Amino acid sequence: MDVIFFGGYDPEYPRNAVLRRGLELNGVRVSECRVRPGRRFWIRHPALLRRWLGRPKTQSSSPAFLFVPEFAQKDVPLARLLGRLTSHRVVFDPLASRYETKILDWRRKPEGSPSAWWNSSIDRLAFRSSDFLIADTQTHKDYYCREFGIDPLKIGVLPVGFDDRVFSKALGSLRSADQAAAAPFTVLFFGSFLPLHGADDVIEAARLVSEADRTVRFCFIGSGQTLRFTQSRAAGYGLANVVFEGWLSQSDLAERVARTADVCLGIFGRTEKADRVVPHKVFQAMALGKPVITARTPAVEEFFIDRKNILLCRKKDPRSLAEAILELKRDPALREGIAQKGQETVWQKYHPKALGAVLRDILEKTANRDSGE
Repeated sequence: MDVIFFGGYDPEYPRNAVLRRGLELNGVRVSECRVRPGRRFWIRHPALLRRWLGRPKTQSSSPAFLFVPEFAQKDVPLARLLGRLTSHRVVFDPLASRYETKILDWRRKPEGSPSAWWNSSIDRLAFRSSDFLIADTQTHKDYYCREFGIDPLKIGVLPVGFDDRVFSKALGSLRSADQAAAAPFTVLFFGSFLPLHGADDVIEAARLVSEADRTVRFCFIGSGQTLRFTQSRAAGYGLANVVFEGWLSQSDLAERVARTADVCLGIFGRTEKADRVVPHKVFQAMALGKPVITARTPAVEEFFIDRKNILLCRKKDPRSLAEAILELKRDPALREGIAQKGQETVWQKYHPKALGAVLRDILEKTANRDSGE
């Protein structure tokens, strides 16, 4: 089997890095036809076409796929054209729809606006131009089917998982029990501060926690859309238990989580999209043996069990989050049990080789279905 990652995408983005590695670990030949993301499609597409025409040609009778990674909706029609000319099937892994992200989550324009129609149309064209789609959760799959009229048989579910080269078991053992006892109890939030992350609710929870226990420290790592608002709210409350840091590389982030975090936070956003995703950071923190608290959503309950391998709080309820944090601080046995079971779960099911095997099987079934076998 040959899989060509195609489009304007970031090769370091965790989702496609995990899937490329997973396919390779399962014996799939992986190559790429890529240009730098961020350029307009009328500049990007000629560059992609030149790279496609200049790539080494291989002679193989095995199934061949053009795999378009996350957020590259506008590259799918070009992939479809090239695929039809060369008998490559097109598989698209959107990770999220443009309409869902820009209109429902970021709320840049009203739902009935021309911009909403335009982004929805781009999604619909990309989804219907693909031979097969990948969704990160069943809840997301259901949304694609409902919103864009996609046949459920055309979509497979594959969670985002984690990169075991970065979030490794060796890193997970860096922090000794003595170091943990000597350091302040640290709750770590890391991410891109998108609305679905709900950083403002985390600040509210930090305020409530500080009223009950001033020794708990909150550390925010990253930047993004809601960062300034989050910082302003923390300053307005005069929270001495909250610190903010900028972006870290993936390797530096993994080491920071391993060395300093007692608890890691997932997402707490109030938008529709927050119900449909389980972000990388949940799997990454679990891989390092950290207990994770996140809002109870249909998506997270597809993969994890409350109070067994994760701790869930009520959505839109900072007090519930604060109570969960304080419970884990006061109950080391519960904290360590959730951390251990969470780590076991992700290393059994959601590491690159396991996810690559699932994706390989999806691709094989797609090829067999198309050939009528």
